[in-house]
Amino acid sequence: MKLYYSPGACSLSPHIALREAGLPVELVRVNLKNHQTQDGTDFYTINPKGYVPTLILDDGATLTEGPAIVQYIADQLPLSQLAPPHGSMARYRLQEWLTFIGTEIHKAFGPLWNPSAPAETRAAAQARLEQWFGWLDQHLGQHDYLMGDTFTVADGYLYTCVNWCNFLKISLAPWPHLGDYMQRVSQRPAVQAALRAEGLLD
Repeated sequence: MKLYYSPGACSLSPHIALREAGLPVELVRVNLKNHQTQDGTDFYTINPKGYVPTLILDDGATLTEGPAIVQYIADQLPLSQLAPPHGSMARYRLQEWLTFIGTEIHKAFGPLWNPSAPAETRAAAQARLEQWFGWLDQHLGQHDYLMGDTFTVADGYLYTCVNWCNFLKISLAPWPHLGDYMQRVSQRPAVQAALRAEGLLD
């Protein structure tokens, strides 16, 4: 498979999933400013949406959207337990988490990356994040991972998003359980390998 990514972007989530599953992958870096791949290819010819992640499957099919990609990856190696079985209530819980992360956490970071966003918009986005961080902190005070004792692709996605706090200088000190969770996830060998491959870790 081939994963189109940009260092530290939301494509880190499927990158982590691929390494957790032990699946071979070719990484292709994308410059999201000029929408070109590392060899100069127009990225829009690969994904007309113009953003990462994009996964090219072994049969040449293209899959986009992070939550769909990570579930596909997990299903390639069910024994990895990166996702519960299809049709189980636990699988719907996983989808519940992926949807929450995508719509409430991932989306809320958008204005914080945009220097032209009005100050009030940025402040509202950060306040929304802080509200959800408080809720997550309570949950993670009782669980090692989002779904209990087992790391799933939802954890890779949440880690990827919350890790942006490091770049935006947002301290997690007010949410110690969330901070401990981030440290716990960051120490997983697959996560370390993904960070190192993207140049985010020495």
